[in-house]
Amino acid sequence: MAARNWSSDLGARPPAYLGDETTAAGFRLAGLEVHAPEPDQLLPTFRELLESTDLLLLGVNAARGLPAAEVNAAVASGRPLVVVVPDVHGATPMRDLRERLHRELGVDL
Repeated sequence: MAARNWSSDLGARPPAYLGDETTAAGFRLAGLEVHAPEPDQLLPTFRELLESTDLLLLGVNAARGLPAAEVNAAVASGRPLVVVVPDVHGATPMRDLRERLHRELGVDL
């Protein structure tokens, strides 16, 4: 299997953020295409972005509002690259992050 050149692969289509409006404002300032849909439009927007971007930053609250099987499949596929990110308020902690950092890096927060 040939090695992938992720730096050039990720430049083909613009990165996007899907999540809450406040966090979206920061990503908009960073130049990303941002989406903060109403709850009833979350799933269709997620599916559209999987087809139109090479990098999708998915807010943790948005990820929890989507079917877990679809989020897991999207993350596992690696195409597009889907990364679940915390919200700006930290209202929803990333699951097992503290334990994972301790286990993998020996860091205790």
